[in-house]
Amino acid sequence: MHILLTGASRGIGAATLEALSAAGHRVVGQSTRGGGGLIAADFSSADAPRRLWEEAFDRLDGQIDAVINNAGIFEAVDDNAADDEWHAAWARTMQVNLQSSADLCRLAIATWRGAGTGGRIVNVASRAAYRGDSPKHWHYAASKAGMVAMTKSIARGYAAEYILAFAVCPGFTASDMVGDYLESRGGAKLLADIPLGRVAIPQEIAEVIRWLACDAPASATGAVIDANGASYVR
Repeated sequence: MHILLTGASRGIGAATLEALSAAGHRVVGQSTRGGGGLIAADFSSADAPRRLWEEAFDRLDGQIDAVINNAGIFEAVDDNAADDEWHAAWARTMQVNLQSSADLCRLAIATWRGAGTGGRIVNVASRAAYRGDSPKHWHYAASKAGMVAMTKSIARGYAAEYILAFAVCPGFTASDMVGDYLESRGGAKLLADIPLGRVAIPQEIAEVIRWLACDAPASATGAVIDANGASYVR
């Protein structure tokens, strides 16, 4: 398969890139700054998704079979912040986490419908989509809930054309993005809320993503897979 993967430079994304490559798939990865073979695309810019899609399409010889939207930010803003700071934080998080993913999904769907080939979308959301998050991360939880709703809408809207959509909702994962957050919220005390007794490792989440992107049966389209050590079950 030919696969476009965003947020590929570290954590879950890097583990996913490794897993897919090891399985023999051709993968083009994205990061904000690029380097190491990754395409540079800053999703805070509205035109970044289209530029990324076009470059990835060229690199993959005009064929993309699956898109994995993993890129995201996790930035705090106080609920009593000044209005302009509050609005800027919401706008940035929604742009990077949700709008850019929506744009890539739209580009993929248009391409697959035009070619009549079908394809797969995997959106990496979060348990925060269902459970919520801290008082400083309303916008993060809202962006991830939006990803889940978008995934379900795509699955329902395009299944007849064999365009499949799935979402993954990790809990805390041992990556750079959550390390400081874990420490700021008590570390070991927070782990007590995870029945498994530990956070996930990136390779575990990567395996879920790989399976959805490559092997999950078509009838599973619209599925949302939780991977949070039973810290949130529904």
